[in-house]
Amino acid sequence: MLPPLPLDKVPPKAEPGKPLYTRKPTQRQRPVLDKREMEGERKLHPTRQRPGAGRASATAVIAPPEPRPPRDVTITEGITIRELAEKLDVRAKELLKTLLDRGVFASINQALDVPTATKLAEAFSGVVNVVSFEEEMVLEVAKEETKENLKPRPPVVTVMGHVDHGKTSLLDAIRSADVAGGEAGGITQHIGAYKVQVNNRSVVFIDTPGHEAFTRMRARGAKVTDIVVLVVAADDGVMPQTKEAIDHAKAANVSIVVAINKIDKPEAQPERVKRQLADNGLLPAEWGGDTEFVEVSAKQKKGIDKLLETLLLVADLRELKANPDAPATGTVLESRVDKGRGPVATILVQNGTLNLGDFFICGAVFGKVRAMFDDHGRPAKDAPPSTPIEVLGLQGIPEAGDNFQVTDEAKARHIVEYRQGKQRDAAMARTSGARITLDQLHEQMKSGDVKELGIVIKADVQGSVEVLSEMLPKLSTDQVKLKIIGSGVGAVTENDVLLASASSAIIIAFGIRPDRKAADLAQQEHVDIRTHTIIYEVSDEIKKAMEGLLEPVIQETYLGRAEVRNTFRVKGAGTVAGCYVVDGVLKRDAQIRVVRDGAIVYTSKLSSLKRFKDDASEVRTGFECGAGIANFNDVKVGDILECFQVTKLSAAEAAAQSGAPASRK
Repeated sequence: MLPPLPLDKVPPKAEPGKPLYTRKPTQRQRPVLDKREMEGERKLHPTRQRPGAGRASATAVIAPPEPRPPRDVTITEGITIRELAEKLDVRAKELLKTLLDRGVFASINQALDVPTATKLAEAFSGVVNVVSFEEEMVLEVAKEETKENLKPRPPVVTVMGHVDHGKTSLLDAIRSADVAGGEAGGITQHIGAYKVQVNNRSVVFIDTPGHEAFTRMRARGAKVTDIVVLVVAADDGVMPQTKEAIDHAKAANVSIVVAINKIDKPEAQPERVKRQLADNGLLPAEWGGDTEFVEVSAKQKKGIDKLLETLLLVADLRELKANPDAPATGTVLESRVDKGRGPVATILVQNGTLNLGDFFICGAVFGKVRAMFDDHGRPAKDAPPSTPIEVLGLQGIPEAGDNFQVTDEAKARHIVEYRQGKQRDAAMARTSGARITLDQLHEQMKSGDVKELGIVIKADVQGSVEVLSEMLPKLSTDQVKLKIIGSGVGAVTENDVLLASASSAIIIAFGIRPDRKAADLAQQEHVDIRTHTIIYEVSDEIKKAMEGLLEPVIQETYLGRAEVRNTFRVKGAGTVAGCYVVDGVLKRDAQIRVVRDGAIVYTSKLSSLKRFKDDASEVRTGFECGAGIANFNDVKVGDILECFQVTKLSAAEAAAQSGAPASRK
């Protein structure tokens, strides 16, 4: 039996008519309508407000969102929505919602074009500044640079002046080399960069063409330089390209040093040159001006030391510095296709240090530095500021003048894909129609029809392609319009012939030769291939064709080709090439052309042709022979010796030939 409860624990007895337990009051009353709306409760059903309810509470007022303060935003091409959101300091889904409201469906990693990105940023109070990807990288590096990071760098000197005033010869005298002797027509037709040691200091020289067609090359040379050496011939004076070079140098805001060349000639008048230059705004320092004048002779190597001292003095006054620890930036001076190495670009590193394995972007081309070679052809592991370097590892051929920028792989690939897509969208549509040659052009013009002449340009370097693409369309007249339908670097291939065939075009091969299959296909398809090595010959031939003055008096007949399999040094005879005739016949009295990697190295005659120890008048396909080339000993294993004959025909005889335009000048 349980013990009884204490008295204070015994429950009270229920009184009659009253409940045992009292009901507790409710803790929370149902909120009135105004309070529910103020608290954000969703109003699902219309409710009838009771008279007098909610009078004591004031209606809540929702304040509009505060306007965002203006924010400076830098937009580059191909910027993604994620990157733009980070720069605007907003959530990416807000940008996506804004685009969706405008009818644009996009993902967070989608690239935006510049107009769309600009409008989107302005919708979020962004103050937009549009720059290229390379410019943005330069700005980021500049923010982190300090005086301690900047180190002295060698000056970059560009040699400019009129054609045939001795620019390359002056550089040869400085470098103790002979570049001018190996150039077609004795004129420079591309940019060359060299590094020279002067008094234990380095000076980088850039040689630019002087011909009027190479205006863009000269402008490009002036943009990358610190000092311009203006070469003026003492016997010729100031010429049109001299004035143009002065304008380029002044536009680039660089120092000018005048070198008056050819003072060894008896008709030299250096004082006249000084007066002419003073009229063009270059007053000599000895006359109270600020331009240094140096009298030199490239042939006799007079005044070279004084010129170099003047250049170093001008460089010291400018206090040239760069940051070698930054990611490398620079400019593409020249680009070409090498048969054994692929696309090769000559780059001038302007800031930072380029190392093996770096990922880079130049224009619409992505690449990784596989190998580097200096101006002497020696392998290099790195390239500090103010260094001209040849780079291998590009996935395509960059345009000369493109900016070169080292960056991470993912970003570089993204930018390149965006730029290549834009280039594909803007590509020219190919035209089709009846095929035409230069010989038939004037006959069609006589009929009164306005004709369009398509041209496919192939050259040895990218700079020549650029010049021809700019020069040839300017030759158009009211009767005939010249149109560039394709261009590229390297030997003429079957694809080029098929493009010209489908587009009724001719092919201009500048400094290169078509390969054998392409030449055969061109003959079958009746495509005209014109080979040239000098720039003004191209324009002269096109002009003559348009004026009806083209006279194909020189016809080249292909005889055969042989492959060099070994070379021998013979006393008194120089270098003899051990050859195997792979096609046609080699004739003793014919002309010979040395072709290396699709480019013409030398054209001459056979000085000797032997089978074993006996002289031979000709050697046919499948036989071996020894061939000596007149005045040329730099034959290498793998070269192709192309044998041909040149015959002169009258215009009537050429017109009577078969439909295939076999004449190739």
